[in-house]
Amino acid sequence: MSTTIGLCSDHAGFLMKECVRIRLDQENIPYKDFGAYSPEACDYPDFAHPLAKAVESGEVHLGIAVCGTGNGIAMTLNKHQGIRAALCWESAVAHLSRAHNDANILVLPGRFIPEETAMKVLSVFLTTEFEEGRHRRRVDKIAL
Repeated sequence: MSTTIGLCSDHAGFLMKECVRIRLDQENIPYKDFGAYSPEACDYPDFAHPLAKAVESGEVHLGIAVCGTGNGIAMTLNKHQGIRAALCWESAVAHLSRAHNDANILVLPGRFIPEETAMKVLSVFLTTEFEEGRHRRRVDKIAL
């Protein structure tokens, strides 16, 4: 299984994605960046769909996605059957999304949380394992 993290954003999430990318570099965590590659206006589905496919196929282990509110990119990602994208704005939400929901993509609201908070959320998301047990039954019921 890949240990590479997939990244994507739209223009509104670009700066936050760059912060995430820098943090991954600092921690020597491999990643693949699916774009956007600048803060120039663009459409989040153009980057969310390739990330979702990469997570589903195992090309990347987990994903991190960012748009202005996090909602649009999360909606797009969650159209994919194998994706459980979780919009997280604080560490407790990130912890529970991994531990109880086996979230495989962290979505950050780039315009609504400070960088320091986003980095804490990222750390929790990447270090929390799925608890299995009673949660497995529920997660298995998500996909149609």
